[in-house]
Amino acid sequence: QVQLVESGGGSVQAGGSLRLSCAASGSALERYCTGWFRQAPGKEREGVATVFISGRTRYADSVTGRFTISRDNTKNTLYLEMDRLQPEDTAMYYCAALLPDPCSFPELTGAHYQPRGAHYRGQGTQVTVSS
Repeated sequence: QVQLVESGGGSVQAGGSLRLSCAASGSALERYCTGWFRQAPGKEREGVATVFISGRTRYADSVTGRFTISRDNTKNTLYLEMDRLQPEDTAMYYCAALLPDPCSFPELTGAHYQPRGAHYRGQGTQVTVSS
């Protein structure tokens, strides 16, 4: 079992920055495909970024160049650095850890189907960006 707890959300103006954290316990994040996804009111879950066991990263087109995902194995924590935030980034942000690796965005979100292996998701942290 992996327990995931997100933090770092808040309210910012457009152009601002936030850093989300996802603290894990129960198992090492480096053993899983990990990532962030978000869900805005009335919209489907959307994969934002993933970091594979290898350390390779992948981003959604909508955040490429603005968001940076990283994993600190010593702290067993996943991060999402978000710069140049826009109102359309407003959503609840969730972190996830799952197998197999590498994982796809649909597997990360679990919106339509679950991955074949273990999968864990946090409770989310709210990000609100005002114009």
